[in-house]
Amino acid sequence: MGTGAGSGQGQLFLRSLLFLLLAGPPAPRPVGGQLRYAVPEELEHGAFVANLGEDLGLDVSTLSARRFRIVSRAGARQHLEVNLENGILFVNERIDREEVCEAGGTCLLHLQLLVESPLELYRVEVEVLDINDHAPTFPWQEYVLEVAESAVLGARFPLESAQDPDMGTNSVHTYRLSPNSFFSLEVQTRSDASKFAELVLERALDREQQRTHRVLLTALDGGVPERSGTAHILVTVLDANDNVPAFDQSSYGVSLPEDAPAGTLVIQLNATDLDEGPNGEIEYSFSGHAPPRIRELFHIEPRSGQVLLKGPLDYERANLHELYVQAKDRGPSAVAVHCRVLVHLLDVNDNAPEVTLTSVSTPVLEDAPPGTVIAVISVLDRDSGDNGHVICEVSPDVPFELRSSFHNYYTLVTTQALDREVVPEYNVSITARDMGSPALLTRSTLTILVSDVNDNAPRFLQPSYSVYVMENNAPGASICSVSALDPDCQQNAYLSYSIADGHIHGMPVGTYVSINSDSGHMYALRSLDYEQIRSFQIHVQAQDAGFPPLSANVTVHIFVLDQNDNAPVIISPMLRNGSMATELVPRSAGPGYLVGTVSAVDADAGLNSRLSYQLLQATDFTLFSVAPDTGELRTLRSFLEQDATRQQLVVQVRDGGQPALSATVSLLLSVVETMPQTLSDFSEFSLPPEASSSSPLTLYLLVSLGSISFTFLLAILILTAIRCRGERCSRQGDGCSPPLCHCCPGSRPSPEGLKTSNLTVQPPAGTMAATCLDIPVGGPPGYCYKVCLGPESAQSDFMFLKPCSPPRNNEKDPGKQSQLVQHLRVSKQIKQPNMDWLPPSTQRPALKRYQIRHCGNRGSGWKG
Repeated sequence: MGTGAGSGQGQLFLRSLLFLLLAGPPAPRPVGGQLRYAVPEELEHGAFVANLGEDLGLDVSTLSARRFRIVSRAGARQHLEVNLENGILFVNERIDREEVCEAGGTCLLHLQLLVESPLELYRVEVEVLDINDHAPTFPWQEYVLEVAESAVLGARFPLESAQDPDMGTNSVHTYRLSPNSFFSLEVQTRSDASKFAELVLERALDREQQRTHRVLLTALDGGVPERSGTAHILVTVLDANDNVPAFDQSSYGVSLPEDAPAGTLVIQLNATDLDEGPNGEIEYSFSGHAPPRIRELFHIEPRSGQVLLKGPLDYERANLHELYVQAKDRGPSAVAVHCRVLVHLLDVNDNAPEVTLTSVSTPVLEDAPPGTVIAVISVLDRDSGDNGHVICEVSPDVPFELRSSFHNYYTLVTTQALDREVVPEYNVSITARDMGSPALLTRSTLTILVSDVNDNAPRFLQPSYSVYVMENNAPGASICSVSALDPDCQQNAYLSYSIADGHIHGMPVGTYVSINSDSGHMYALRSLDYEQIRSFQIHVQAQDAGFPPLSANVTVHIFVLDQNDNAPVIISPMLRNGSMATELVPRSAGPGYLVGTVSAVDADAGLNSRLSYQLLQATDFTLFSVAPDTGELRTLRSFLEQDATRQQLVVQVRDGGQPALSATVSLLLSVVETMPQTLSDFSEFSLPPEASSSSPLTLYLLVSLGSISFTFLLAILILTAIRCRGERCSRQGDGCSPPLCHCCPGSRPSPEGLKTSNLTVQPPAGTMAATCLDIPVGGPPGYCYKVCLGPESAQSDFMFLKPCSPPRNNEKDPGKQSQLVQHLRVSKQIKQPNMDWLPPSTQRPALKRYQIRHCGNRGSGWKG
């Protein structure tokens, strides 16, 4: 077949190496702002092509970190590759120019080089140079040529052309004919510079002398070294058929759209033969050297000469097809004549644009500045002209735009600031539309995720919180929960809660409440007491885990709700000897006579402090009654002779709480004929029975004189105490002086509150002034109670005082204190009374002397 067809791979490599040595190393040639190299085909893997790192001015040490790479379409073969260690472009796989570039001409490999950080794009063209790696070949190894013996000298007989895939000088250059005495060879050149041979008759044939002639046809290419192919031609001498067919013209040209369907008539050929019969019947066919691709696309009807479309056309693959058709009659010694048909394809917009995402940088920070490159996009349309001109755009409702960097290359950049909390991700629709008619378009969707930046502070669900906690709560119990939201995500949205430093009644806020840093649940660390603290506020902070962290504050108001945990405390009458109170009632008292008023206080608030009175026990229930609202004890009827002279009563005081708490007081009423002027139920002085019975007038005189003397002495003491108090208050600027208010410094108040106490005080006979005592009790530090004994009745007045300054150690008067409290026996303590609920107007006169004030002298009490 060919002398060079069996050469080994080693010889091919040596020829490529020789080509490189003769041509020298490939030098970059800037073409339109890009580099261009030349490399011969058939080089082995790893062969050097160019030093891209040096030619592009890149730092070789950063190529790997910047992801320097060749960008190619999906599925495309990677003939060339870049070594990231030295920046050298080398052959990755064997390049067959005839396979890569089927259409012939200049064979270029277009490379797009991409480097990141920053993003840069380069275009490089590598021209694949043809080497003489193919020998010419004929369609058949032996060709039969029938020549009539009547052929005239100089008759030409076209021969089958040899095919060589190589280009230029490496293709078929000439033909040679083996020496003979009948034929010569003449080489012709077509319009496309291809060569074909014609056999020329040099000597008349004589079938009777020699029926056949054998010659050897050799096709030679122009490569170095020269390669060749041979074919044997058997010339058969036929009897005379002296007329050959003739075409209307030697060359035809037609235009055909590339989307023409199979079976479309391409052209109707017409050839004529002047002979008659079989010698004049013409058959059409392709020439023997028609390439297989032509035979796949077109078909010739042998008898009619119609050229029909057989396979699909593709303008992008080949826009021109050259058909060589021969016509030959059916007579003996038929001679074939040839013509050429040029089929020009018309481009049709049958290829939609292709969109390729070359590089995508996602996710993108939400604080990325406008102009940040998100992706590099390449578009390609295989059509030509307007059909291949592509316009690329994105939807207008996204903060992105396309900028053209190179032909058919775009960069997707941001146009404005992003906000992940508003839009966490974008589905960007990229539309590529060509300019054909009708236009074809391709849409590709790119999902761009926006990564979070800590740009949002936490926000509480409420501007402030109000929490209501029942007193006497269990320590450690949950009282409320605060919650905040952060529109950021992940670490930037993780919130931790804390309580700001502060003090409540002089104590750190951390001793009252705590908070769960993760959930925001708040817990009381101690049991709260409504009578000591009614409300307080704390500041809670929510802070995220971002960098830098952001925080928000909220105020939590905590209100302590009252609970009925304090029983009523009876403050009047005072019990005698810790058991019961005594009182004298004149036998002459009629119905409705006011025996006295039972008064009590309750440290709770609201309904829990609303008191009611009832007679629980009595010697005679028909004789006495107690007003349920005021506590006034009155007679129901007049006394009878058979009524007992000693009436024992039990009065119960009940609050309005649930469950209700109560207290009782026992009263011993003595029915007498006449009422003495002294405080009979509280007196410690007793007259001899004989004196009281024998001379009442003497008793009255003694009592009057004693009262006047006691009143005068007490007035002097009070005036002296007021002067001292004024001087001390002016110096200290606070409260009253210790001589007038003894607040028991150093003693801690009991949380149980005040309980019943018995005071037994009897002023000297005849005194008319009131006697007041300061009594230390439970409650907040610095509180005391004052008991006042009025002269108008044999009763005691008891009232609460505001805090007063405790006496200093060097100002204590043990003698006076012992004198003041020698008649005071206190068994229990009470909390500060609650004034939220006021007694009815009927009871206020009886209780007005028991109100709370700053170390005053007002009082109310058991009144007979």
